[in-house]
Amino acid sequence: MRLLAPLLLTLATTAQADTGLSDRIAAEGLRVTEVSLAALPSPTPSDRFALGGVRFLAGLERALQLRYAVGLSEGLAVASGVPVLGLPIAENPSPEPFEPGMIDDLFRGVESDMAGALAALSTIQDSDEVAVEIDTADLWFDIDANGIRAPGEGVMEVAAFALAGGFRTEVPSTTIRFDTADAAWLSAYAHLLSGLSEAILALAPSDAIARVLDARAAFEALGLPPPKYDYLFGGDMGDTADLLAMFVMAVEGQPDPARSRATRDHLLATVQDNRRFWSLVPREGDDDREWIPNKNQHSATGLPFPPDTGARWLAVLSDAEGVLKGDLLIPFWRVGPGAGLDLHALLENPPELDVAGMIQGATFTPFLREGRLADGRNLLVFEQLVQGDSALYAVMLN
Repeated sequence: MRLLAPLLLTLATTAQADTGLSDRIAAEGLRVTEVSLAALPSPTPSDRFALGGVRFLAGLERALQLRYAVGLSEGLAVASGVPVLGLPIAENPSPEPFEPGMIDDLFRGVESDMAGALAALSTIQDSDEVAVEIDTADLWFDIDANGIRAPGEGVMEVAAFALAGGFRTEVPSTTIRFDTADAAWLSAYAHLLSGLSEAILALAPSDAIARVLDARAAFEALGLPPPKYDYLFGGDMGDTADLLAMFVMAVEGQPDPARSRATRDHLLATVQDNRRFWSLVPREGDDDREWIPNKNQHSATGLPFPPDTGARWLAVLSDAEGVLKGDLLIPFWRVGPGAGLDLHALLENPPELDVAGMIQGATFTPFLREGRLADGRNLLVFEQLVQGDSALYAVMLN
């Protein structure tokens, strides 16, 4: 879950200092704060930025609450590596019955909250003045939905596991002052999570989850422990097989075209918001607890940003945009270097998917054509710039 950890760290900083919102979030939580921000009769640009950030975090909180309610704190949910599902949460001692359709509900909820965040952020203009800051120690997720902060519910506690590369450790809090450019950055992340949610919902995984869970129950009903296969899967062959089966069953079938198109559109909007962000960052003349700095600033996170970071990252995103628009093709092993897969066409009218056809290539033949291929050179240059730590920087920059 390295993807969401720095995101949580940074989006946790969405409250206006001179209005006491940091204390309000600490005392009352995200949803109460969201209601009060949404009710402001004449919100300032900083208020609207704060509302967008709180709605973003509240969307993650809603997903964590659903997971906790039905006991999805470990096992297949975490092993899946799917954003939101892999964040560490405490085990519920008295979970409600789990229904496979709850996974669809979870991502529909994320999608709804991201739409609310985008609605607030879209009203902020480049000429507006945004000044928003908070101590990340004040932010928490009401995971058990009881309205009281408990150990393990702090944003930094939830993010610590992923930020530490898989080792639970303490992550220090920090104060970051967000400004106008960061509204575009936050909007880009809301579009990114919206796109991921649309992609999952396009596959409608509930039936696949139900089949796998029914089979697990049948195996367990026999009352005999399964054999160990430590030499292959470390003793977890059953979980590994179930996870693979769940993935294959979810992928196979007819994706929802409306949702596959929405996935593409949100990802393109992520690129557009990044361009807007990097057009605004160089205009900043201050150096005050910055999130992502320009060449004359410093990041409050302590992470160094080389002077060419923006230009190199935008080159990577331009390649991604080219793939999403069909201007660049994805290399495919069955065709030569002058042809590839047109992802734009595939997402516009997705075919019925089957894993065998995807591996062999029959599924993709209508979407293979001659053209220029994406080659990954810009990503390699970016990785060299950040000294091989491109995954972390990619998450920070989105």
